[in-house]
Amino acid sequence: QGALVESWGGLVQPGGSLRLSCAASGVTLEYYAVGWFRQAPGKEREGVSCVGGSNSGTQYGGTYYAESVKGRFTISRDNDQNTVYLEMNNLKPEDTAVYYCATALGCSESVIETMLRVRDAWGQGTQVTVSS
Repeated sequence: QGALVESWGGLVQPGGSLRLSCAASGVTLEYYAVGWFRQAPGKEREGVSCVGGSNSGTQYGGTYYAESVKGRFTISRDNDQNTVYLEMNNLKPEDTAVYYCATALGCSESVIETMLRVRDAWGQGTQVTVSS
């Protein structure tokens, strides 16, 4: 069974940038959609972005971004590294959260919403703190 490890969070000033990594072992990430999620203190987990995999099909093979991060965050893959990245620019204090990644069969807003309802196992995540 595969495992995903999130890393490269940190402390950054407002307006700064970070690139999070979601590295896989025991699973070929290329075949799967991958989603990024986050949970801020005292708030429910929310979906941030996802990207389809080679087995996701046309309908679920694209990318999705939450409205709050559109134009600032970019999701990408490096199949040679078996890793998915989340490039985060122009960070705001409200982006402060623990960020998690997870595999899915496809990428869409509805898939993200379903995962938030039914998924009960998450990794350790990586902390992102945006503060001056």
